[in-house]
Order: sequence, then C-alpha cells, then structure tokens
Amino acid sequence: MKSRIFLVVIFLFLVTACTATPAAPTLPPTPAPTPSPTFAASKFGASDIDVTYCTMDGQPQKMDLYYPKSGGPWSVMIYVHGGSWTALDKAEGVGWRYLNDSGFLVVSVNYRLATTQVKFPVMIEDIKCAVRYLRAHSAEYHLNPDRIGALGASAGGHLVALLGTADKSAGWDVGEYLDQSNRVQAVVTESGLSDFTVPINAGVSMAVYFAFGALAGDPDPRMATASPVTYITSDDPPFLIIHGDEDGTVPVEQAKILNEKLTKAGVSSTLVIVQGAGHDLKGINGQPTVPTSAEISADILKFLQTNLE
Repeated sequence: MKSRIFLVVIFLFLVTACTATPAAPTLPPTPAPTPSPTFAASKFGASDIDVTYCTMDGQPQKMDLYYPKSGGPWSVMIYVHGGSWTALDKAEGVGWRYLNDSGFLVVSVNYRLATTQVKFPVMIEDIKCAVRYLRAHSAEYHLNPDRIGALGASAGGHLVALLGTADKSAGWDVGEYLDQSNRVQAVVTESGLSDFTVPINAGVSMAVYFAFGALAGDPDPRMATASPVTYITSDDPPFLIIHGDEDGTVPVEQAKILNEKLTKAGVSSTLVIVQGAGHDLKGINGQPTVPTSAEISADILKFLQTNLE
C-alpha cells in the first residue's frame, strides 16, 4: 500500500515538475486558404481567446491569438504548453505576448490531455490540426501561412519537436483542413524528451507510461513511435534546442541526442545548454545561469526572426 501511495506522490510531483515556463526550409506553396473575412482593424493589439480550431472526437479544441499592434501579414509563433501531457492549458501562452512587439502573431493552443482512457497520439493530432487551421484562415488572422514556427517546454517541447520532424507517414494527419500543410518552418524546444527508447529516471518514465502506455526505455514499439528522433529527415525545419544542465526531470542527454541526430541528417540545429539551470531553465537555488534568462530570450527572438522573416 505504501509503495502505491509513493508512486501516486511521484506522479503528482511530475505533473508540477514538467510545467516548465520558458525563460525554414523552403516548402512548396501551401494551397490557397479557405475564403475568410478581411482582418478587422479593431483587432490590432487585441486578442481572440478560446477560438475553436478543430473538433476532435466531438471535443472542441481551443486556441488563443494575440495580435501585434500593426503590420502584417505576420509570421506566427505557436506556443504548446507543458504539464506531463496531462495538465495545464494554453493560458500560460500570454507570457509570450511580448513577441507581438517584434511583429509575431502569438498563438497558444490547447490539446487533448492524457487520461486513463485517452493516450498519445491525440496530442500531436490536435497540434497538427491547429497548424492547418491557421493556414486555412490566414486572411482572417492576417498571418503569413509560409512563416509558422512552434515553441514548447517540457511536454510541449516534446510535442513541437515531433511537429517539426513527423510528416504524413506517421499517420497523425487526421481531422479537419486536410487540404492544408501542417509543416512548420522553425522549432524551439525547451527541456523536452526526444528519444523514448532510452531509459530515463523512474519518475519521468511513470509519467510517460501514463500518457503513452509504455515505459521509456522498454523495447515497446510505442516508444520509438513517440520519439521525435524517429522521424528526422534532411528537410526538417531549423531547430533551437534549449536545456538546463541541472535538469532533474528530463536528462540533458535528451537534448544532446536530438541535436546530434538532426545535425547528422543535415538539419540546421543549435543546442544551448544552460549552465546551472533546472527543468524550468531557472538557476538552481536562485543562482545565476549561463546564459541568463534575458540572453535566452534574445537567442529565441533572433532564431525566430532569422527563420520566419
């Protein structure tokens, strides 16, 4: 009985621990977007909250959109939240709204969370549908459909890495707007898992088991299927990989594996290992990190500008 209580405590800890708040290749033209209303000038500097982007298994999935004050059509930065694939929501995406000042439309998405009945790959199916929705409604939201990037931390970091590498062959292109591409042109992944076939600590492995149905490191085909590294090809978008060297939740080796395999495939990949940082990229016990949070933010902005403008 004590061991069962211990496992429950560990799992609840992981849900909290995996909530890290973060500090293009040329593709064929996308199909013409679905006819939609002209962008309303009153939306400059405003936001649209709880927009239904797709309905999956009868469940409306929502996104929030934060608009720059002027300009456009804008490049897009999609934020995918963390939470062990079981918790939290898109509300934390408001923290990235400062990117509006640099001309980015910021979009934060919800996705179906894992439960005792619902497992992966529903999360990535939803995120792919969100990308297609944005392209189909590019005129309505005054966005550039050929300049879409994705950023996520922890569980969100895993999902955006998967979004960047997995194409139609993975079988996750389901739902609405299938005439549109769900490929992105840049990926920023923070503190995320990239290779589930590698053994990791027991606590994280249990969170993986709940969401994916197998333990990380097991010879279960589901672990390879869930791994972004499985799908890497030379036409993947540029990656910026950020990870703390003191991350006690997701080992920094996961970032190194992803960077090595992307580079080997000829994909542009930049690895930033934050010295003294934990899973949330903040300094352990309040100590300063190298690079600092401000420098990390500057690196992210430069990466997005380079690849999406």
